Amino acid sequence: MLVLHRDENRIEHRHFPDILSFLHPGDVLVLNNSKVIPARLRGVNGKTGGKFEVLLLEELAANDWWVMLRPGKNARLDTEIVFHDAKGRPGTLRAIVVEINAEGHRRLKFSGTQNVLNELDSFGEMPLPPYIERPAESPEDPERYQTVFAKTEGSVAAPTAGLHFTPQLLDKIRAHGVTVCFVTLHVGPGTFLPVKSENLSGHKMHEERFELGEETVRAISDAKKSGRRVIAVGTTTVRVLESVAAQNDGKLNVFNGKTSIFIFPPHDFHVIDALLTNFHLPCSTLLMLVSAFASPGNSRGRETILSAYAEAVRERYRFFSYGDAMLIL
Repeated sequence: MLVLHRDENRIEHRHFPDILSFLHPGDVLVLNNSKVIPARLRGVNGKTGGKFEVLLLEELAANDWWVMLRPGKNARLDTEIVFHDAKGRPGTLRAIVVEINAEGHRRLKFSGTQNVLNELDSFGEMPLPPYIERPAESPEDPERYQTVFAKTEGSVAAPTAGLHFTPQLLDKIRAHGVTVCFVTLHVGPGTFLPVKSENLSGHKMHEERFELGEETVRAISDAKKSGRRVIAVGTTTVRVLESVAAQNDGKLNVFNGKTSIFIFPPHDFHVIDALLTNFHLPCSTLLMLVSAFASPGNSRGRETILSAYAEAVRERYRFFSYGDAMLIL
């Protein structure tokens, strides 16, 4: 774990369990408890037999989903898809392409089941990032690509900063006097899309569903009133808290909705005092959020983060989803 002390522009190299030494009694640690669903499906064209790969994106209603589909050029309106189970056998699960949006995503109406979510254990695969190249899903992936505190199903990508925690470490953190609480943000693939617009304000984030509950609002609000710290685990947690605070004069309230907030330098943060995150891809919105937090209110954070990343490369840290952690204090 790389520890970046922002005010001193100082770096420490520690093992992840050492995070306990950076937490103070009275701190509030906030994690995203969204659970990854086996959102990748494989099937064939009902007429031609051509293969399709489908990634569930957003549920509109039972058996009604927006999806990413490859190859899209072969999935015109009214195309029927017959899905195969984990062993490659065709089943009763089918879908029809009923709409295509401007981004090229397909809207599918599923049939052969009361709810496609009930079939994912048989037909779905964990949606590992594309840079993890394997011929097939590993038996360990359903457990490894899931946080130990995952609860509410809905993500198609893991909130990876939370992967570092074990139940035993969380127990130690609580015993240390730290309040552990949760938000839910269902991570979509749009979070990881690179920024291609020359003007950052021109980049449009995909909306993601989230929920901020009463217990977490109370814990954070009490901490802020008494000058205690709020530590966010992951950029998704930051986006929940800052989305709600931005709509409520910097304060939090119970909220259930969607966010498309895009945080980049310069940005003033209303809620969080420290951030635990992984090392992110170049040109990603995640890297820009981390840069904003490295130097709130100005644009110097980019240089700070790139310098820290250069140090991480020299020290052979692992990047991305199954990589190492970075604690920004």
